[in-house]
Amino acid sequence: MMRRVLIRMLEWLGGHELGVLLGSLIVVAGTWGFVALAGEVLEGTTRRFDERMIRALRKADDPAVPIGPAWMEEAGRDITALGSVTIIVLVIAAAVGYLWLDRRFATSVFVILATASGFALSTALKALFRRPRPEVVPHLMRVYSSSFPSGHSIISAVVYLTLGALLARTFRQRRFKFYFLAVAVVLTGLVGVSRVYMGVHYPTDVLAGWTAGLVWATLCWLVDRHLQRRGKIEQEG
Repeated sequence: MMRRVLIRMLEWLGGHELGVLLGSLIVVAGTWGFVALAGEVLEGTTRRFDERMIRALRKADDPAVPIGPAWMEEAGRDITALGSVTIIVLVIAAAVGYLWLDRRFATSVFVILATASGFALSTALKALFRRPRPEVVPHLMRVYSSSFPSGHSIISAVVYLTLGALLARTFRQRRFKFYFLAVAVVLTGLVGVSRVYMGVHYPTDVLAGWTAGLVWATLCWLVDRHLQRRGKIEQEG
């Protein structure tokens, strides 16, 4: 019986691409990680860690002033804007415009749907958890929604990772694929860190946002691969 099960598993694995299998693993592990982290946040076990990390990014004698040189505060605002609705919409508009000029109409529609669904996911999760914003230190910018998970982190992960994957699949050379994916990861990471630096999110908000965004971006990639195979989306270059 066990031998038969193992044979079937090997046959199933042999019939699927390694990338698809790894993507599926990311979705499962990421979902489990998000649920586990959300449970810890709801129980309040992460609060001491969260508050300590936020305080560590402010001057001890004046919690209204972030650590580092004066220009870092302005840089933090600039970086955090990369995950704002305005910048994301502009980035997506530019990407869709390019795809239309390249006559990749199905791909452009897919990018729009992936982004819109990412916004919907962020809104739904915030409404579900309703975690108050940090009050440990003064905020360095205005905020309007609840804290968990970080919407900027979710959206930047969904958009930049999705666009990075789309750019990567237009090149066959691995160095180009790695470059575009690395840029996407760095941008996503910087946006998340800036949210904590601005004092508007707990570290666990950002970690949860990264996780949810990665899961959603991976799901979008898996759907993209499936649609490519069925001829619904333009093939790789």
